[in-house]
Amino acid sequence: MKIRISLLFLCLGQFCITVNAQQPPKDWFEFTPNTPQPGSAINLTSWLDAPAGKHGFLTMKGKDYQFEDGTPVKFWGVNIAGEHPFMEKQEVAEWIKTLSAYGINGVRLHKFTWEAADTVYSTRITPNKWKRLDYFLSELKKSGIYYGWSHIYGHRVHAGDSSRLLAYNEIRDTKFRWSHLNGTTASLVNFAEDLQALNIELTVNMLNHFNPVNGLKYADDPALNFIELQNEDNIFWGAIEESLKQAPTYRSLLEKKFSRWLREKYGSQSRLEQAWQGKGLDNNANLDEEDIYPNPSHQYFTTEWTKAEKNGTAVPPHVADRAAFLFEEQSKFYSKFVKAIRETGYKGVIISSCWQAGSGVSHYYNLYSDYLTGAIDRHNYFGGGEGHSMHPGKFDNKSMIADPGSGLLSTGLQQVKDRPFQISEWMSLIPNEWTAESSPLIAVYGMGLQGWDASYAFAMDQPDFTPTIQRGTGIYNVNSPTQLALYPALSAMIMRGDLDEGGVVSERVINIKTIGSDKVPLTDRIVQDHDRKMLRSVLPNNMLALGRVVNSFTDTGASKIQVYDSAGVDTVIKSNTGQLQWHTGTDKYFTVNSPGTKAIAGFSGNNRIDVSEISIQTSNHFANIFVTSMNRNNDLMHAERILITTMARAANTGMKYNEAGNNLISTGRKPILLEPVAVSLSFPKRSDGKLYVLGHSGNRTGATVPLTGGKYRLDGKRYKTIYYELSFD
Repeated sequence: MKIRISLLFLCLGQFCITVNAQQPPKDWFEFTPNTPQPGSAINLTSWLDAPAGKHGFLTMKGKDYQFEDGTPVKFWGVNIAGEHPFMEKQEVAEWIKTLSAYGINGVRLHKFTWEAADTVYSTRITPNKWKRLDYFLSELKKSGIYYGWSHIYGHRVHAGDSSRLLAYNEIRDTKFRWSHLNGTTASLVNFAEDLQALNIELTVNMLNHFNPVNGLKYADDPALNFIELQNEDNIFWGAIEESLKQAPTYRSLLEKKFSRWLREKYGSQSRLEQAWQGKGLDNNANLDEEDIYPNPSHQYFTTEWTKAEKNGTAVPPHVADRAAFLFEEQSKFYSKFVKAIRETGYKGVIISSCWQAGSGVSHYYNLYSDYLTGAIDRHNYFGGGEGHSMHPGKFDNKSMIADPGSGLLSTGLQQVKDRPFQISEWMSLIPNEWTAESSPLIAVYGMGLQGWDASYAFAMDQPDFTPTIQRGTGIYNVNSPTQLALYPALSAMIMRGDLDEGGVVSERVINIKTIGSDKVPLTDRIVQDHDRKMLRSVLPNNMLALGRVVNSFTDTGASKIQVYDSAGVDTVIKSNTGQLQWHTGTDKYFTVNSPGTKAIAGFSGNNRIDVSEISIQTSNHFANIFVTSMNRNNDLMHAERILITTMARAANTGMKYNEAGNNLISTGRKPILLEPVAVSLSFPKRSDGKLYVLGHSGNRTGATVPLTGGKYRLDGKRYKTIYYELSFD
């Protein structure tokens, strides 16, 4: 972002890009959207397969989602969190209109029971909240939008629960680093049966609730496509140590459980000490006192795994026993929870949790526990600065396209070969300048090549675009032009099934029975900074640009890595589907070449890029250009209407960076400004169309772009838009 003539260079890993310093130039234009109306070139309302549930419940068919009648499906969705699902009736129509227009066919309702529960009994939703929720969810169903429940993010205990809990006051007074979890069952619920009963009872009560608007109880409504047992929690959760310090009754319970598990395995203290080789018994802990602590935090297991890897050994027996015990406790909880849900009659997908558990033995046990429950779900974020708000200071301004398989895409290293995989929270965090790369990466390489089954970006908190690129001060913002404005092209690509799923190029085969004693451990690593995670494998991450990278579980043989194909060190990684190319040389970008969508995304270096029948050239340093058929059943060669989407960077008015591009000086103010994209586009085989300039909501402005010398010259400075429509009507 530049006012001066001078340019600087910023290195992203080994890739140096030109950074325009200071603030947006004067030729950036104001973003002025409205909800796309019927007839708008970007409106996808008619593409939704309404009503939701018409094909029966969502099921798992091996690695894929499909409905009971065999219809396959992928969900391109968003999160609606907190109080927002309990909107007033008059707000619902505007939400439905926006969600439908942008091709959003699924929503994840997140942590919405926090403020909805009865003030005395935590397992009941108040009638007023039910009334609002019933209407909203019925309208979603009617429009063809599925909804999933991620309703528990630490269950908040209330006074009416006190007689049911071992130590109500301990839970009520528990404080977390994240204050919104204070007074909840988070982390401890994974082994404490009294806390589990609350989570289960709340969920069963919700499923048994009768919705008078559509005449179904929720357990019988196939528009409810998944239930997640708990959000961002597991027995290896990093915060569990702090919880146990504040809840001594529950720490004692955990020690008793572990001690009894050890007694059943070894029979006596002497045999235990012999098996553990005299290690792992801190503070003279013993079986008779039932005070042996299982060290549940994933940091403990990651540290021990790292030591073992460095020494070329297995983790010590006391570490392997701790991990196995914790896995069994968590799996018993999940199994009991699933049984209770199924007893209500619910037949849809069930997900345990969406959170990883460090590296090594805890990670694999946790992944297997999720696998036994149902589909695999994960979260990840990328970029941004410290905290959860937009404020001046240093931030991560790297690009994921500059490092194939990094950031959000690396989440897929937790995909399991024979289970559906979804990423139910993700976002590229502002003030990172390249946030427009994130949704194409998720859609093209995640949902496409890797075969992911659902994406729910975090979060959509209003039914229109925010006036600034941040939501208030929040940095988790779907309602930004670098996200939602790209959805018409991406949604159409996904719903039409333009992209082929890749063949498996590598497989990490895990024998869960021996993972604690394997002398050559699998070396996946999770580098975590709160919500932001980067996964690294013994395999190069760039294989995620080649084909599917998966895990599988077995009960025979040693854990191992099988490589069927390798991305190597070429400057162009060609997907094994033949549709995608990721360029990693001086210019870093990827291309999409499918029948229904042609695209380039990233730093293409002002090169003319031929994508089958289309040539694209942009003088922008960074840009996404998507050429998409807007006919549900026609490819680009036969489409009556083609949408051209051009998106680069966005900024607030007066937003300022330092010259190095890694420190935000001022957040700026409304309105949002967009960087104009200049594109030279040729489509020789379809030169008989008329190219219309569209407004920011997909309406025709009256202006057209002439075909000159066989090329359309899309000048963002002149036309001040991101959308164009090539029409053949």
